Formats: sequence, structure tokens, C-alpha cells
Amino acid sequence: MVTRPAQAERSGLARRFIVFAVLVALVASLLGTRLFYLQISRGGYYAGRSDANRVVLQPIPSTRGLIHDRQGRPLVSNVPSFAVKIRPTDLPTSRRPAVVGRLSLLLGIPATDINKTIDAYAGSRFELVRIAGDVPAEVARLISEEHLLLPGVEVDVEANRQYLYGPLLSQVLGYTGPIDADELKRLREAGYLADDVIGKAGVEAMYEQQLRGRYGLEQVERDATGREVQVLATAREAETGASLELTIDLRAQELAEQALTWAMRLAKLKRGVVIVMNPQTGEILAMVSLPAYDDNLFAGGISNEDYQALLADPDQPLLNHAISEQYPPGSTYKLVTGTGGLADEKITSTTRLDTRPYLSIGAYRYYEWNHRGWGPLTLYDGFGHSSDTFFFQVAGMLGIDRLAYWAKQYGFGAPTGIDLPAEAAGIVPSNQWKLETFGQGIFPGETYQAGIGQGYDAVTPLQLLNAYAALANGGKLYEPRVLRRVIDADGNVIEDYRPTLIRELPVDPSVLQTMRVAARRVVFIRHTYNLVELPIMVAGKSGTAEFGVRDSQGRLPFHSWFVAFVPKAVEKPDGRTPDEVEARIARELSRADSELAVVALAFESNTKGNVATEIVKYFLQLYYELDVDKRIPQLFEPGNFYQSP
Repeated sequence: MVTRPAQAERSGLARRFIVFAVLVALVASLLGTRLFYLQISRGGYYAGRSDANRVVLQPIPSTRGLIHDRQGRPLVSNVPSFAVKIRPTDLPTSRRPAVVGRLSLLLGIPATDINKTIDAYAGSRFELVRIAGDVPAEVARLISEEHLLLPGVEVDVEANRQYLYGPLLSQVLGYTGPIDADELKRLREAGYLADDVIGKAGVEAMYEQQLRGRYGLEQVERDATGREVQVLATAREAETGASLELTIDLRAQELAEQALTWAMRLAKLKRGVVIVMNPQTGEILAMVSLPAYDDNLFAGGISNEDYQALLADPDQPLLNHAISEQYPPGSTYKLVTGTGGLADEKITSTTRLDTRPYLSIGAYRYYEWNHRGWGPLTLYDGFGHSSDTFFFQVAGMLGIDRLAYWAKQYGFGAPTGIDLPAEAAGIVPSNQWKLETFGQGIFPGETYQAGIGQGYDAVTPLQLLNAYAALANGGKLYEPRVLRRVIDADGNVIEDYRPTLIRELPVDPSVLQTMRVAARRVVFIRHTYNLVELPIMVAGKSGTAEFGVRDSQGRLPFHSWFVAFVPKAVEKPDGRTPDEVEARIARELSRADSELAVVALAFESNTKGNVATEIVKYFLQLYYELDVDKRIPQLFEPGNFYQSP
């Protein structure tokens, strides 16, 4: 006989079983309905999404174009190399210290630098982050073999940029480097990738688009982890970047560096510049700025330690002093004052001005550079002797605003437009400029100083050379260039450089002929020592420019300049009398056919003589293969008691 409690228990179990069965049926029904919806109603949609996740379009990097000098000599090459990259999403946080530590040991890169590179990347965690380039083959092989111990780490083969002449051309060529977060944000829509290498300085940066080429596209199958399984199809082939032929002549570049290096070593200079130009076209044949750097350091991925050392160097090797730094031009600026005086008819070529030990304005004295003067001088001898009191007077006749006008006609106070980045504008003082800068107008004494390239005047070496190139070619101010032509992968010229005229100087040709003859007088009367003895005709202007803090004897440090041009007929003019020689010079210089102009800057030279003149002299001896050596090393002895303007 079943008791009542047992009967009640069986009844409860039955009810619970029924409830459970109903719940199971309900859940099964819901799951079935959902499966029907996913597989039947939305099956096509999700199948498409699944396929899209499996097959992706992936860019195919192009080969970067090469760079040659004007004779077709290669300056840059692409060398196959290995790069190590990390995909952050595949690197477990718990294993990151061990992985980074191992990479640090293998690559010789501080672990802190690797971590900074990973953390600084602003893109997707699924994208590769470039850790190191130009990795030795044995190291790359070892990393590949340790892939199980190094999750997220990949080794890629890429073309590494090699600069065949290192520091010789670093300021012109620049370098390439990994794209940073700001650059990627700006360039992503143009097809740039997170692990791209782009031009960072010089020609590499200026002509990035031409050199880069066009990336291709391919269909790639990836597995569930995002790793590549196979290439399914190529949608578009990559197009090799265009190559560049520069205006630079490798031989001229090497000789310019040789002349500058010689002088810097002997005179113990810390910085210097030499630029060589064809005045008839504005083509830059050589541009040397020392100290320089080895752009191959950047091509392989420069270490943070090496980069900080370059940044901390007080002589700024990363800066192209030829275009990115501005200096007082000193007496070379007397070209502007002389041109303005003639063009505005304040003086003529025969006007004589009395040059004295000093001129006075109130209680202030403005001294001749030799503290003696020469007595009455015409423009020819005023320019030849570089008389300060002569040009003080001419500047006073012109006034600061007309002086500024003529300076700007020669291209001062604005970038030249050269196709290199980071060009400085210089300073041309005027009443408006000083009002905007200091809240007051120019004083008369400041006009005097501006007339001899001191005071507020500031120019780049390239601006100065370009101004004298305009004098040498008869008044055409060209936009300097370092690119000669762009050539495609098949050798076809797709862009051919033509000289770009900024302006023609608004002067009568006779004004410029007078100034060219005056520039020859600088050499002829031996203001430039024995430069007149070279078996070629050279015209030009020397200059010194004081700056900085006075020493214990009240003397200022100074830069020395020399800018010169050589007429096309490189024959030394001769004659039986000085008058016959000068007549021949005038005829030679009336043609304005010079095809070579050169400027040298010796930064903080503080020597007995003009170091820049010796640099140019040595360069001309080398360039024209002259069988003479007229260098005067004794002029490099320390002592700023002789400051030839």
C-alpha cells in the first residue's frame, strides 16, 4: 500500500518533468527558428561576409626610384634587406617583456626604444609596426626560426636605401625613414601604409611622390588569425617610381668638399659652406654644408642614441647651412648699395666720394674698416677696396627704403624657391620692417650699417650666390634648382627642367656692366691677395661680417665670405699697360656670359686673412685643373686683428 506522502512526491516529480520538457521544447524551437533565420533567410548575407573576411585586398609596395647626378652617375641604390616588424594584436601582453627583451638582444636595440615604437604607433593593432630595418641576414634567419617564441614578430624582405657617397651629398639628397603617426594620418588617403618608408629630408622628401611610384593590389587569403595563406590574384601591378637626374655634378661636389675640408682643418673652422651654380640657368652644380651626417644611418633605421647625438651637436650637422641658416653678408652686400646708387642716379661710375677714417652722425662714429680711408674714390675703387665710408655715403643718399627695394630686386629677404625643403627667407631691413618688429623706424646710423651688410641684414649663402649670378648673367634672377629631369622606369624623360625666371632686374645693362667691372677690380687690385695671378679671369667680392659677443680686447668674432664668377672665356686678360688690361676686362665682362659662380662661407673664421677667398681659390684651381697653387695657408693663422671686409 502506497502512502500518501510517497504519492505526493511522485506527482511533484511528474510535474517538474513536464515543465522541464516544455522548456526544452521551447528552447529547441527558439534555436531552430534562429538557425532557420541565419541559414535560410540571411544565409547569403553572412556567407558574403565570411568570404570578405577570408579574402582581402592587400597593397603591393612599389620600388623606389633612383637618383643620379647630371652625368648619369648613380648616387643612390636599392639593396634587398630584411626588416623586423610586430603585429601588436598577435603579441600577448603577458609575453611582451620576454619578446621585446629577446628582440633587443638580437637586434642590438634598447628594449625601451622597441616599446616606444610599438606604443607610439597610432594605427590599428592588426597592422604591422616596423621595429628595425637593414637587419643582418643571420639575425633575420634566427628570428624567423624562433617564431614560436616570438609571437607577433614577422620578418619581411624590403628594398633598403643605400647612399653611395654618404656625407658628401647628405644635405642635398636627404634620407628616407619610417612613416610616423602624423605623416600617416595626412597621407593614408594617398595610399600610404603603416609600415611605409618615406622621404624625410632633401630631394628624398621634396620629390617623394615621383620617387615612390604607384602601389599595386593583390587578393590575399588569410586564416582566422589574420595571417596570409596564399595570394589569389593580382588586381594591379605595382609601378616602379621615377628616377631623378640632378643638376649636381659629382666631380664639382667632390672638389668643393675637398676645398672646404682643407680650409676647415687648417683654420680650425666648425662650419662652412660652398655652393657652385651655373648663372645662366640657376642649376646648382655643387652644394656642400659642413659638418654633415651620413644619411645611411637613417636608411637602416637610426638608433635613438645616434639621433639625439646629432640633435645635440652645437654645429647642427642635420641643418643645411647653405639654405636653412642666415648670416650677416658683410661687404658682399655692397653690390646692392652700388647698384641702387647707380640705378637711382645718386652716383655715376665716375663720381668721386671722399673716404675718410670715419663718418659721424651726432656723437657716433662709423669707421672705415682700415681706420684710415683712401681719399677720393670712384665706385670701381670703392668696391675694389671695399671702402665702408664710400658705401655709408651711398646708402645715406639712397635711404633705407630704396636700399631695401634694390635688395629685394636681387632676391634678398625671400626664399629663392630652390627645390629643397626648409629654406630660410633672410632679413632686409626697412622702415616698415623695423616698425613691425621693434615698433620704431630706422635710424640714420642703421642705414649706414645696412649699406655694408651689417646691422639687421641677414642672408643665406644661396641668396648671396643667386644675387651675384644675376649680376654675372646680365640681370636675370633665376629660381635655383637641383632637379634636372625626371625619368620613368623605361628611360623616358617625363619632366625636363627649364630655367625659371623670377624677374629681370629693372636696371639699364650699363649699371650691371659697371658692377661687374667693379667686381673684377676687387681681384685686380689684390684686395683678394694673389687671386689675380690665376691663369683665368675671376671677378667677385669678399666680405667679413661681425656678430656675437666681444672678446676681452673689445673685438667681435666674424664670418668671412667670398663670392665669385668666371666669364665663359676663361682666359686671363693681358696687355702692355694697366689701361689696356682694364679695357680688355671691360670688354670681357660686357658679355655677361659667365657659366660658373661660386660662394664660400667660413663660419667664425677669426683669422688673419679671408678664409673664404682661399676656399674659392682652391676650388677654382681644382675645377679648371690649373697647373698652379696660389693658396696662402699663412692667412689662416688665428687673430682677428685683420678683418678684411
